[in-house]
Amino acid sequence: MFSRLIFILALALLAACGEPVSPGDGARILVLGDSMLAMNRNLGGAVAQILEAGLDEPVTDRSTPGARYFHALPVSGAAGMRIDAQYRSGDWDWVVMNGGGNDILFGCGCGACTRVLDRLVSADGSAGAIPAFVGRIRAEGARVIYLGYLRNPGVQTPIKACGPAGNELDRRLAKMAARDPGVTFVALSDLVPWGDRSFHAADLIHPSVTGSRAIAARVLAHLRAMGRRGD
Repeated sequence: MFSRLIFILALALLAACGEPVSPGDGARILVLGDSMLAMNRNLGGAVAQILEAGLDEPVTDRSTPGARYFHALPVSGAAGMRIDAQYRSGDWDWVVMNGGGNDILFGCGCGACTRVLDRLVSADGSAGAIPAFVGRIRAEGARVIYLGYLRNPGVQTPIKACGPAGNELDRRLAKMAARDPGVTFVALSDLVPWGDRSFHAADLIHPSVTGSRAIAARVLAHLRAMGRRGD
């Protein structure tokens, strides 16, 4: 398990922290989060890049591999390893984001995670680091799509033990979203077919290009269903 964690950290160090926010690029959609969204950027297949192509408009991507909400190191935290530090104020229509998985993986080893979960988002969805951050974004006018995590049904993986905590995180995030019509929780727990490995990279943790495309397709469906500006 330790060697697997080192491998995950190595992936994070090899990837860029995301593009800078440029007020002049006309982007109205901002993507924030961790490796689930940042993966495949070097192949042109990250979720934000697929959204950009599908919408035929610029999308700003600040997602960073390894990012979490509780990150103690100030320099790397400010560079994007802390999810709330990825955000830049702007005239955003939508912020598409994820996060919390690395806090569970590294904060409690996917074992006894109630304390970490409570710090992320309370059982009723009203409090915690995630609702506070989402509330900050909403106060500036953007609508939020908050994504859950992929699963590996029927496949043994290095993070299989994270399933129960991940399910509870999804439940709490759905509660959070239900409190605000401007927030939508999009679950991905049902996205991967049973025993299908093609949605994941060789590590069976991060999405493959196929997985990133499937995630982006689900986001696109929600954006189109709700209207470009959420009308």
